[in-house]
Amino acid sequence: MKGSIVWKLIFAAVVVGWAALSLVPVQDTPFEEFIEVRPTDNVEEFGLLLERAKARVDDGTDSTLYLAIKNIAQEEDIDLYGQYFPDIDLIDVKNLEKRNDILMHVLLQESQGKLKKGLDLQGGVAFTLRIDEDAESEFEAQSRLEDAIDIMSERVNSLGVAEPVIRAVPPNGIEIQLPGVNLKDNPDAKDIFVKPARLEFRRVHNFETPMPDVKPGTIKSFKVNPRDPNSPTAAYEAMILEREDKDTGEITEERYWVKKIPEATGNIIDSASPYIQANGVYSISVDMTSEGGEAFANITTQMDDEDKQLRSMGKRALLASVLDGKLYSAVGLNDGPILGGRAQITGDFSQREALELSNVLNNPLEFELVLEEMYEVGPSLAADAREASINAAMWGAGAVVIFMLLYYGLSGIVAVISVVLNLIIVLGVLASVGATLTLPGVAALVLTIGMAVDANILIFERIREELTAGKSAKSALQAGYDKALSTIVDANVTTLITAVILIWLGREAVKGFGVTLAIGIGSSMFAALIISRALLEIVVSMGATKLLLLSLWKEKAINFMGFRKPAFAVSWCVVILGVIAIATHGHTILGIDFKGGSEVVLEFNQDARGDISVAKIYDVAEQNDLGEVQAVFQKPIGNANERLSVQMDSEEERPDQVVQVLKEAFPNAELTEVSRNVIGASVSSAVVRNAIESVAIALIGILLYVALRFEVGFGVGAVVATVHDVLMSIGIYVILGQVFGIGSGQFSGPMVAAVLMIVGYSINDTIVVFDRIREELELNPDKNLMAIINLAVNRTLSRTVLTSVTTLVAAVSLWIFGEGIVSDFALVFVIGILTGTFSSIFIASPVFYWWHKGDRKHVVERELTRPAYEWESTSSSSRRKPGPTAKAES
Repeated sequence: MKGSIVWKLIFAAVVVGWAALSLVPVQDTPFEEFIEVRPTDNVEEFGLLLERAKARVDDGTDSTLYLAIKNIAQEEDIDLYGQYFPDIDLIDVKNLEKRNDILMHVLLQESQGKLKKGLDLQGGVAFTLRIDEDAESEFEAQSRLEDAIDIMSERVNSLGVAEPVIRAVPPNGIEIQLPGVNLKDNPDAKDIFVKPARLEFRRVHNFETPMPDVKPGTIKSFKVNPRDPNSPTAAYEAMILEREDKDTGEITEERYWVKKIPEATGNIIDSASPYIQANGVYSISVDMTSEGGEAFANITTQMDDEDKQLRSMGKRALLASVLDGKLYSAVGLNDGPILGGRAQITGDFSQREALELSNVLNNPLEFELVLEEMYEVGPSLAADAREASINAAMWGAGAVVIFMLLYYGLSGIVAVISVVLNLIIVLGVLASVGATLTLPGVAALVLTIGMAVDANILIFERIREELTAGKSAKSALQAGYDKALSTIVDANVTTLITAVILIWLGREAVKGFGVTLAIGIGSSMFAALIISRALLEIVVSMGATKLLLLSLWKEKAINFMGFRKPAFAVSWCVVILGVIAIATHGHTILGIDFKGGSEVVLEFNQDARGDISVAKIYDVAEQNDLGEVQAVFQKPIGNANERLSVQMDSEEERPDQVVQVLKEAFPNAELTEVSRNVIGASVSSAVVRNAIESVAIALIGILLYVALRFEVGFGVGAVVATVHDVLMSIGIYVILGQVFGIGSGQFSGPMVAAVLMIVGYSINDTIVVFDRIREELELNPDKNLMAIINLAVNRTLSRTVLTSVTTLVAAVSLWIFGEGIVSDFALVFVIGILTGTFSSIFIASPVFYWWHKGDRKHVVERELTRPAYEWESTSSSSRRKPGPTAKAES
């Protein structure tokens, strides 16, 4: 075996191995079961402690085993790390209470699966928060509410992959639902929401007046003697700074007079991040805005002047960092004024504290949030719908595998192995960035399998061309990869441009889709170019000659360009009809996720819990034509009784109608209305606007890249085709649902990702055709532009059809056998696949043709100096350059 193959296999094994380990454990293990087998030292002694903790839970002293163990350790000064879990690296944390807190948090994380399940699959927890300030006007209240929602979203979903639900509960409330969070065992998880993160930089004065008796974190009033030169004035307050001895963990208190009015606030900070100092202690590194840097330079310059005078008296000029009323540090200047716009907030932070503090400093609130209620929420998708949709996903993936095996034989086996490993890599990376897997996410992964096969099909069809030309298996493999490589890279780079811009400019779900798309692109390229190639090279080195099993698709000579005018006209007529359908049904196509609605909370007879379920509620809603209804069961923390939350649109009398219908459908449940609220959209208009703006800028980026890499006409064709595909797909989906009753015709939150997937698919399909047109222009200098386009389309037709078939197989399975949002999600993508395939032939290519007025000479004259990839340098000399051009055809 060649050394190059060995290195590819080793590299692939390392990447796949890391991804697989990132997914372990796959499932959550109840903490009560996990902790019994987790200790690595003094196991029997820990067993006794565990029995005592269980007894505390049984007698009601503590609500969970997690809290019981934590409280016993705190009350009896037990070192859990040193005695029972020395394998967890906490040697640098000396303070016993802090070390036990960190240890228990680590153990709780270890008991949970790495890839969290979404609210639709597993449920989670929810908080209801209220802004604790009275606004002077309705506009100000609305503005504060929107700011709070944006900040909460950034705190819990900075990468856009955590899948929370965050929405307004007017006039001043916010509801936050989080998957995969356990408040029973980790009640401190709520702190990230209620912390305002009001950071203040205040001056400290060195008065000689004795400090009042102050407890840490509190402020105590004191009398002022205006005749005493050493007495503080009313402008200062007494505050306590806690310092931890890093050798012993002992905490000591230092008292300071701190100025009440800050010199600067957290508004001067641009970004904050945890920073580990040379002594292993964590601090917060802050980068300031340009204005903030200037302000901080002025503050520290004044401090430096004072410091020079105070040093002769044995004192220092100090600046305090006060966060949410607590003194975190009081430090002097070491090397003169701070002029670079960067500073550090020092304190006795653990790594977790530094991360959390950096997060809230990056997303500060200017007002207090009060926690009103915490409760668990059940899965939002009915059990039978979850099962049906997961089965549909498995059938779709299985159908793709069977097709590849039957059509490509030996190479199909290689492709299947490659795609499976690709899926492991994608899931592993998603787990490592804290992603949450929802059912639409599962559907997207299945569709990704179909799309990931694309690179393999492209390579296999190139290999088939070389085999047909009479080359040996080894030569055909080499030539096939060489010729497919630039196409694969160009197609993926254009899609990656979209992903990068969505990450850069996108918010929430838009950014999350960009992250997932970028991961998928990198993984697919790695799997096709490294894993597949290494496996195929092994197969060829073992003497295999029949790499491809079937060849049902012979090269055609279809005059596609002859149909360009009627096809172009008909397709844009469909687009116009779709736009009209959207405009006329605008009030019904947006679901609760986009426009908000009403929520009714109902209590019920707990003995009748088996008679009422989410699935039955959805059936009743459909039978009685109640429109969109969302139902989840809630259980307030500390309350054993469940309650039912039903959300519906805000049409007049709709809440009363829903409640009455449910009472009649479930008489034994004895439903009683507890509360009724107006709820805001979980996908705000700002997010929708942001998605449109991000895609528009991505299209500009694609235009520039394709213009540089190919030629301007190619870029224009790609952009027009993508816009066409998005508009046509949305329009047809609305027409099918609103007019013909096929699908719901309604858009919910996950549909944003479905539309963005169409953008990626469309671009990829178009670039493959354009790359072949460019190649045929070089290889056929005597053909006119129309003939070149027809030749290129015909030669890529097998790849286009086969890729569409594999992706369609997966999408159709999800559409037909899936339930609810999964079915709608898949239907949008089925339409997108068909429109993408159509547009790459009948929209993108004709636009390119018309841009150059049917003259290939026009292409050559306007072709920019194309940057060549390194691998192309050896083969470019063998390609013939375009010679005299044939006469243009109109």
